Amino acid sequence: MAGIAGEMFDVFAVMRQLHELLWYLAEALTLDAARPVYGELERAFDATERLTLESPEVLVRLDFGAVRQGVNDLLLRVSELAREKQPGKKDLRGADLMGADLKGADLRGASLRGAYLIGADLRGADLRGADVIGADLRGAKIAGADLTGAVFLIQSQLDAANGDATTKFSPSFHRPAHWPDVSQPK
Repeated sequence: MAGIAGEMFDVFAVMRQLHELLWYLAEALTLDAARPVYGELERAFDATERLTLESPEVLVRLDFGAVRQGVNDLLLRVSELAREKQPGKKDLRGADLMGADLKGADLRGASLRGAYLIGADLRGADLRGADVIGADLRGAKIAGADLTGAVFLIQSQLDAANGDATTKFSPSFHRPAHWPDVSQPK
């Protein structure tokens, strides 16, 4: 029984990551700026979706790192296309911004891929069109921040942050239950 449970957990971990890639690819396919690479995105989506149908034996042996790298290279190109016309376009990939005071910062079109924003003060910051794939927003203060059109934002990032009724984001997301209904004193 322990062998089956172990395999189930291993398969679940791979399947979760494959579905996350599918989420990002599906989002990329909604971006007008990504039109030049739609064909590649569709092929990557189809190939990733086919992997989700594989047997547990195949999934536990899957070189997910190689799959992720191929998709990530494509998503990086999409990010560049989506942020191309944004002002500034700061490159803060992987930056350690834990606890940073970014209150009111203009981060439109910034690359915050994999940035550590744990506990950062982003209240009132403008993150429209910023690439936030893999950005760690745990405990980040985002009350009044504008994440409308943030590229590759996922619900769990919003869930991990501290926003309020004044935080803006695309309608495909929902306001986390722990956020207050009214704006917090700044």
